[in-house]
Amino acid sequence: MMKTITVLPGDGIGPEVTASAVRVLKSIFSTSNRNVQFIEKKIGGAAIDAYGTPLPQETIDQCHHSDAILLGAVGGPKWNQQSMQLRPEQGLLGIRKAMGLFANLRPVEAFQALVDASPLKQSFVEQVDFVIVRELTGGLYFGRPSERLGPNQDRVVDTLAYSRQEIQRVVEKAFQLALKRRRKITSIDKANVLESSRMWREVVNETAKRYPEVAVTHQLVDSAAMQLITNPSQFDVLVTENMFGDILSDEASVLTGSLGMMPSASLRADKVGLYEPAHGSAPDIAGQGKANPLATILSAALLLRYSLDMDTEAAQIETAVRQILNQGIHTSDLHVANHEDQIVSTSEMTDHVIHAINANRT
Repeated sequence: MMKTITVLPGDGIGPEVTASAVRVLKSIFSTSNRNVQFIEKKIGGAAIDAYGTPLPQETIDQCHHSDAILLGAVGGPKWNQQSMQLRPEQGLLGIRKAMGLFANLRPVEAFQALVDASPLKQSFVEQVDFVIVRELTGGLYFGRPSERLGPNQDRVVDTLAYSRQEIQRVVEKAFQLALKRRRKITSIDKANVLESSRMWREVVNETAKRYPEVAVTHQLVDSAAMQLITNPSQFDVLVTENMFGDILSDEASVLTGSLGMMPSASLRADKVGLYEPAHGSAPDIAGQGKANPLATILSAALLLRYSLDMDTEAAQIETAVRQILNQGIHTSDLHVANHEDQIVSTSEMTDHVIHAINANRT
């Protein structure tokens, strides 16, 4: 049966890093029994230029007919003067909403070759291995439209809104994930201040009754932010609402030594998901062959694992990335101690990953 992966290259370095990930995926599929087609559509600034909107209807339609979506990055200074509704980032928010992608998974795992690049002590980061599960379609980002109030419009209101069902489905996803890992969940909220967080905590406690094998801890978001820096290895699965997850996942990215190593998956109840690197579009280096494709390649590994049930092949990609870094091979954005002379281009890094995958098969 034919599987379809929709590729949304986006802006800046997006086309380069998605092209690398597609090359890796095609290498994987060439030795498997999977029949997979790739269809490319526009999103973000590229879609604004072509269609006058960051999320064309034909992109939405194609994504609805896909088994998985691979996204590069959106945005750039070229579109900074657009109205809020026409900013490239609205394309990303819109496709998440249109596809019902309510749970974002952000794995945070230390790479031994990069621990010297972390701002934290090596002993703090070398055992780091956790996943942040962030609710994606509710909260402040999707509440009642923001308003400026008063005769001089000198007051503003943003609305944080959640239904119990929205909380339940992402919390359920976190517990399911915890069962496959070390069976520990840290639920992050601000229950000492926000009513939405008090409901969040209620739902977590209700769900925990059905998962007695999972240990649950509640933590206030300000404390969690501190603990991510002072004791990050304590965490296994963290689950939290939209804005808290947005902030904490970017904070956690420094633990690995580079945002360019951070993959992510945005999922719904079935196997359809959207996979993208955590980094931005980096328009200042677009087209120069300097972009680090590894976060997108690792996102492609998540695509294999969560949308196509290809765990073995996903692990092959992840192993290959580690091997290449341990050999000192890296793009210019990474700091690998004592290997500054082994800087390679985007395409060369992709070549090395594919070669390592193929070598490990023999």
